[in-house]
Amino acid sequence: MESFRTEIENPIVQKDIIDLEKKIALFRDGKIDDERFRSLRLARGVYGQRQEGVQMIRIKLPFGKVTSEQLLRISKVSDEYSTGRLHITTRQDIQIHYVSLDKTPQLWAELEKDDITLREACGNTVRNITASETAGIDSEEPFDVSPYAHAMFQFFLRNPVCQEMGRKFKISFSSSDKDTALSYLHDLGFIPKIVNGKKGFKVMLGGGLGSQPHHAELLSEFIPVNQIIPTTEGVLRIFDRLGERAKRLKARMKFLIKEIGRDEFLRLVDAEKKALSHQTVEIDTTDFDAPISEPLLFAPKVVIEDTAAFEAWKKSNVIQQKQAGYVAIGIKIVLGDFYTDKARLLAELIKNYGANELRFSLRQDILIRHVKEENLPFFYQELAKLDFVALGYNTISDITACPGTDTCNLGIASSTGIAVELERVLNAEYPQYANNQEITIKISGCMNACGQHNMSEIGFQGMSINSGKLVAPALQVLLGGGNLGNGTGRFSDKVIKIPSRRGPDALRFILNDFESNANGLSFLDYYDAKGEKYFYEFLKPLADLTNLTEADFVDWGNADNYVKAVGVGECAGVVIDLVATLLLEAKDKLTFAQEAFDDQKWADAIYLAYAGFVNGAKAVLLAENQKTNHHAGIIDLFDTVFIETKKIELSSSLKDLVYQINKNEPSEAFAKQYIQEAALFFQTIETYRAKDLANA
Repeated sequence: MESFRTEIENPIVQKDIIDLEKKIALFRDGKIDDERFRSLRLARGVYGQRQEGVQMIRIKLPFGKVTSEQLLRISKVSDEYSTGRLHITTRQDIQIHYVSLDKTPQLWAELEKDDITLREACGNTVRNITASETAGIDSEEPFDVSPYAHAMFQFFLRNPVCQEMGRKFKISFSSSDKDTALSYLHDLGFIPKIVNGKKGFKVMLGGGLGSQPHHAELLSEFIPVNQIIPTTEGVLRIFDRLGERAKRLKARMKFLIKEIGRDEFLRLVDAEKKALSHQTVEIDTTDFDAPISEPLLFAPKVVIEDTAAFEAWKKSNVIQQKQAGYVAIGIKIVLGDFYTDKARLLAELIKNYGANELRFSLRQDILIRHVKEENLPFFYQELAKLDFVALGYNTISDITACPGTDTCNLGIASSTGIAVELERVLNAEYPQYANNQEITIKISGCMNACGQHNMSEIGFQGMSINSGKLVAPALQVLLGGGNLGNGTGRFSDKVIKIPSRRGPDALRFILNDFESNANGLSFLDYYDAKGEKYFYEFLKPLADLTNLTEADFVDWGNADNYVKAVGVGECAGVVIDLVATLLLEAKDKLTFAQEAFDDQKWADAIYLAYAGFVNGAKAVLLAENQKTNHHAGIIDLFDTVFIETKKIELSSSLKDLVYQINKNEPSEAFAKQYIQEAALFFQTIETYRAKDLANA
């Protein structure tokens, strides 16, 4: 247990991991409430899974970039602490499952040896920042967005502004107007533009999937590159202050914008400018501007015997880079799952014969970048040994699916099982679709849409249906979604619900009708021309429950009869706040504020003091059985319940005290004053709380 304390060079990281270790011990001793501990571990990438007593660990990999050293480190950790399986997510993370909670500090420490973090991979934080896997090599890109995604990740990692928001916050960077990072379904989505010779971004605001998908609204047609971090900080501050916290299903930013309106939201963001830690942030792109590094070894000359297979693979899986003489190789990873034995060999391959870089994709695949074109035969040979040359990268048969009922608490029906079967159907019965990139198929095990089912041309959502006293697994069939580019997209229509076992027939019906009746139209134009009712009618026979067989009560990938078992979801970091815990946290925030002040981080110190104000106020309000839903509501309610009734006396209203934060620049003098006022406020409410308990 002591080893990682001395091996980690970064004191901030060391403190983080030691804190997790201490909190686990307190939790084991019953000194931290289960729900509160959940919030803490989620912000450190430790996520409960469907199976009792083990955790899923989410490894945060900004824009999916990984070196050979990092891939080897992840493999080592997976073998030592898990099962050797690596799962690529739709946010370009890696997840490993079946990890003991008590071993998570050591696991994290091992990862940090190669600059890999778990911090804020889950919970109500800024999640992994995603980007087009082709960023930097895309022939259509105005410029490489990778350094901007990286700078955004670095700026907000451990930033006090986004540690305990009402809900998670997702950011994406697309490489071009094709918008392959799907800006329209993110809280903030960035699309690169050059205007009058200056680099900047079109920015989309407030998108999201889930049970109520919402198309992002335009924040700005153009924001200069040195303004993207201040703009994001302003958005986060307003979301943190006004975002819903009591009603989980209404807590995403899209609901806040719907409630107060885009214009009012942006007015509040603009009013926050004075308080920002930086008015501009210049982003250093040097590390990404360097020439492509030469391979360590010369690739041997290879003679390909099956030239037809090689040419088919090149057509399907190889992408021409904007850099002359270089290509990228797409590796289709079924359901995003691969194993450490192959990962190690892949790591050695890119280190010795490539440029020591790959990126995990939004479609749960792998993209090897910067391969010399003359080395393609050698790479084909080596990848074939790993069974990594399956055709269909980024095509219809490259199906996206969340883990569903395999490991997720919220899974209702198997997403992985049906995905495997649908891919088998496509490969066996529809070879003409081998290179079709127009239609995407995405599957989620529940309405939360981790598999992005409600933004694809063909989507399936796990559900259940009742037949007498029995329950069968089911699928909602969704059609007509898709990415239209440049910040626009469309969400799928819910067409019909069918037993899961009939999912393959639904796909057959849809593709057969498309082939017979589209008459050259794209899939989306064909869907629009026919209309939702048309598809409902020809799929309707599959929804008939009068002819269910025994097989219909067994989900895909399972041997036993289906049992609907939905646990408590952790996607949002559901938290039950206790008065004592909140007071303790408020005190911690003030301690952290002073530490930040001592480090001359004025803006961080001020925001941590702000959190101390809010947590303290919320604690005494809960003690009075007052309901709270967001920070602004807490502040207003405190004045109503305590200041106006003179139960608690302050030098002014709490509102006037707290909202100094956005009326002052983050200077040393104001930080010192604000921390002192927060500390005095905390002493006042502690005294009130002690008297209240004494009189109880």
